[in-house]
Amino acid sequence: MGERYGETDSRVLSRDCAVLSVPWGKPDTLEEGSYALITQRLGGSITVMSAGNLYRIDERNADALGLEPQLPAIVPPEGDGTLDAETIERAAWAQLGTCYDPEMPIDIVNLGLVYACTAEALPDGGYHLAVKMTLTAPGCGMGTVIADEAQQKLAAIPGVSAASVDLVWDPPWSREMMSEAARLEMGMF
Repeated sequence: MGERYGETDSRVLSRDCAVLSVPWGKPDTLEEGSYALITQRLGGSITVMSAGNLYRIDERNADALGLEPQLPAIVPPEGDGTLDAETIERAAWAQLGTCYDPEMPIDIVNLGLVYACTAEALPDGGYHLAVKMTLTAPGCGMGTVIADEAQQKLAAIPGVSAASVDLVWDPPWSREMMSEAARLEMGMF
């Protein structure tokens, strides 16, 4: 899990900025001069509140908030440099831990949203990562956004030739699936 808030101050946008509305995942634009309160900055995105609504801003647009972009690093496979399925899977789980829910400062692994992550060797010498994950609620508009972010981050791992992330609904998510650390963070004990 990441630092809860990082930057928590009100900013004025220095230019128009592409955003996604939370929780609907609808593309929108916050206009230059808009006030934005940063609520969290984790995993390559910034969540802000503006005019009573939450929006997710890609870290590459941090300059619109007067911030230096802090792009997350790709988690490299650990070990002696030999890439096997187990090494790739460990790197994948670490990479998935850099994907955060935009409404709370907890990553998708600690939220218990990732059900499976497997690496399969491909003929080209690379690996295909297959992930099955769910959402806290089936109607979450951010679901495809989070799944797409996970897929892009997985595909960037050295040695990975392809990655797929499938949203599944069985078993349904419940708060018992959260890690102990996540339940403590959210006060859900």
